[in-house]
Amino acid sequence: MPTKRSNPKRTQTQSNSAARTSSTVEEMLLAAQASGSDSMETGRFIVTFKEGAVDEGIKAMRAQSMRTADARDFNDQSVELSGLGDADALVFPEIGAAVVGAAAAQERGMSAAAELASDDAMQIIEPEYFVFPEGSEDYLRGFLRAAETIARDLGTTVAVEASPGEEAEVAGNTWGLSACRVPASIRNGTGIKVAVLDTGFAIGHPDFVGRAVVSATFVGQPVQDLHGHGTHCIGTALGPQAPAGATPRYGIAFRGSIFVGKVLSNSGGSVGGSVLAGMNWAIANRCEVISMSLGGAGPVQAAYTAAGQAALQRGLLIVAAAGNGSGAPTGYPANSPTIMAVASLDSNLRPSSFSNRGKIEIAAPGRDVFSAAPMPRRYATMSGTSMATPHVSGCAALWAQSSPALRGMALWNRLRATARPLPFPASQVGAGLVQAP
Repeated sequence: MPTKRSNPKRTQTQSNSAARTSSTVEEMLLAAQASGSDSMETGRFIVTFKEGAVDEGIKAMRAQSMRTADARDFNDQSVELSGLGDADALVFPEIGAAVVGAAAAQERGMSAAAELASDDAMQIIEPEYFVFPEGSEDYLRGFLRAAETIARDLGTTVAVEASPGEEAEVAGNTWGLSACRVPASIRNGTGIKVAVLDTGFAIGHPDFVGRAVVSATFVGQPVQDLHGHGTHCIGTALGPQAPAGATPRYGIAFRGSIFVGKVLSNSGGSVGGSVLAGMNWAIANRCEVISMSLGGAGPVQAAYTAAGQAALQRGLLIVAAAGNGSGAPTGYPANSPTIMAVASLDSNLRPSSFSNRGKIEIAAPGRDVFSAAPMPRRYATMSGTSMATPHVSGCAALWAQSSPALRGMALWNRLRATARPLPFPASQVGAGLVQAP
């Protein structure tokens, strides 16, 4: 059957001049701000191919004189869109999807409303959307703040969000690790690759001295984290067992392999194409756990679902934040059926007031979470489903270490089967509180 999707209006300026395949995140955010539109669409499109039809799809696109780049032509499939020059499209072969520039799509009659023939290699064409960290503020505020930050050209001055007056527990373990029974676990994540797709990482952080870090950027900026969100998430999932001094233990898989994919810019904004590029890279590198504390409010998107399915088929697991819309429906990419959606809990193990509801697989500590931050601050306390997600990712790494059979869907099922039941609806906490092995 032909596939159709409605296509809300967008300005011509946003669609063409700022929505090339090689446009930077900043260019598209600024164009969206200048247009005055509250649409989360960037103007570009995401094409999802039918299963097994990637090469056929590439041939079809090139047959239409579309200049098409393939991530397989880049080392480790690490490709940054702004470096593509005059390419009309970039294909993510691990996922089976591609991002297409607005002008190239328009010239060839490609749109979200286009009808696709039954023998077409394309399964669906959807708008590309903006993406933001799942912090404690709503999507629109995050969107406007990111755009305003870029417009003011503040560069490195974006601050880590912290709860006023909240610092660390002074000894032992953070409340989140204790709730997840991490301190009692004999596992440490050895041999397990954990990819955190976020704002990057504070390279040189004292708590990570001697740890190997594999990194790639997908937003045209160095991996160095000038925002703080990514470092905080990496700290929870992969931080040290024994930080210096009286600092409590805040990291779970302290011997896991750290893979950093910078898919959110230093301003905190991004686009679907950059996120998919990071997911494609993490899958190509066979990272057993892929952690994503990012998203937006919107419908299920085929490309994210395809990415989740591709990961599961390769024995990998994608974990994503449900979002912080104060009970709104779970946002993308966590709303995809092939991606594990994580809700947030407060220290009393009740659902956080900001945590989204609906499609939820599991819950984890997300309120007042202490973890790493870029120097000179070193540590910060933050709240959000963003903070809950790396608790699940870290525990997933421990479970994956415990048995080579626990990969992909088997790991998904084990996390849910061993979760601590909670007296709340599954739409709020899923199977319950994640537990370490």
